[in-house]
Amino acid sequence: MNGIYILLTIFIYFGLLMLVAKLTSKKANNDAFFRGNRKSPWYVVAFGMVGASLSGVTFVSVPGMVRGTGMTYMQTCLGFFVGYLIIAQVLLPLYYKLNLTTIYSYLHERIGKYSYKTGASFFLLSKIIGAAARLYLVCLILQHYVFDSLHVPFAISVIGIVLLIWFYTRKSGIKTIVWTDSFQTICLLLALGLILYQIGAQMNLNLIEMSQVIKESDYSRMFIFDDWHSKQNFFKQFISGIFITIVMTGLDQDMMQKNLSCKNLKEAQKNMYSYGLSFVPVNFLFLSLGVLLLLLASQTGLTLPKAGDDILPFFAAEGRLGFATIVFFTIGIVAAAFSSADSALTALTTSFCIDILGIERTQDQQHGEKTRKWVHLGISIVFIGFILLFKAANNDSIIDAIYMIASYTYGPLLGLFVFGLFTKMCPRDKYVPYIAISSPFICWAIDRSVYQATGYQFGYEMLMFNGLLTFIGLTLLSIRNKNNQYGNKKC
Repeated sequence: MNGIYILLTIFIYFGLLMLVAKLTSKKANNDAFFRGNRKSPWYVVAFGMVGASLSGVTFVSVPGMVRGTGMTYMQTCLGFFVGYLIIAQVLLPLYYKLNLTTIYSYLHERIGKYSYKTGASFFLLSKIIGAAARLYLVCLILQHYVFDSLHVPFAISVIGIVLLIWFYTRKSGIKTIVWTDSFQTICLLLALGLILYQIGAQMNLNLIEMSQVIKESDYSRMFIFDDWHSKQNFFKQFISGIFITIVMTGLDQDMMQKNLSCKNLKEAQKNMYSYGLSFVPVNFLFLSLGVLLLLLASQTGLTLPKAGDDILPFFAAEGRLGFATIVFFTIGIVAAAFSSADSALTALTTSFCIDILGIERTQDQQHGEKTRKWVHLGISIVFIGFILLFKAANNDSIIDAIYMIASYTYGPLLGLFVFGLFTKMCPRDKYVPYIAISSPFICWAIDRSVYQATGYQFGYEMLMFNGLLTFIGLTLLSIRNKNNQYGNKKC
């Protein structure tokens, strides 16, 4: 019976999304799809980015992380905030100065064509893996609690969910998403607040008492300064958080596309400051939710699922917190999943059309729009394929997997942009792809070797090391040749 309630909630929710999409899709064209006609209000963008960045993974994985690592994820979140400040002050002025549609166009201007294509390709790979992993978790939960009881195969349910997202984003892209993301953020935060309220009621605690219980819990530890071998060491997490934000937001077409839809630089910076400030307390609430769920399980004698990602669904989707929580949970997880997946799908379409196909250079607007629609559909199909691959891999903690994948795939992007921004050197452009591809493999080999030799295991700091290797490689490619000229004639 719970499955029927969840399915009905999804259909009602989707109907509301379609209404928003219809209202924002008037005079839809490529400029509306790619840049929102540069008319997006900054406060709407900022609010919507909260939902887009959290995703269904945050909704489920962050509370589940508490059992293994306490509230130490807050160390990374504090690093995130510093990263947002750097983006606002360093990257956004550059993007607006160059009037970019995709941020990887900067690499073409600064280094050359091969670097540009390399940067865009790494984004496409990184984003489609990360976005598919996020959406996979939600598909898995819905499959378990809804579609299995209806005897619907996992592949069919995945196709249905992705097609829903494709349907309301296909006309106006980022112009629609700015508003649907805001609506979805409202739903997500409302769901979080109501679930916390329901847990408090179950435990007979008011707000002040809930705060005190969390503070006194064994799971409340946030900071680890003494253990350098631990992945949860403060300095590792904090510094990694800064760089994760820079690459997964500042060097990510998905997140930057929303910023570039603002009217001007000042409004884009206001958006980034507001978004950064709100991100930290929201994640704190999700961690608090995790602590309360563990305490509730201990209080009631319930045996929790082995996987951390299953803890919240175990309580919410199975009705252990009441019927209302089933509805709240469904709205929250679907809102979180859709808000990250829809913007990722749009960003991937934008980057592929402009960076790979170069449709901005075509004079035939009708042909350009037709190409964009086909690419949008094609990437939706690729999405489905990657979700099915994640089903086969079946990783227990998706959020940790996403950040580790990012360490390898976003590292070359970090190296490329740092090199371009902070040096005046010019590498031999045609050899740049070899450096970018080699760096992640070298990092993986070093990680394995160091672990076998010393027991030390790289965490998210691998991202910085990967970026450093790419930077060194680009520097070596900038050494003058025999004719005392740099390899890139453009420079």
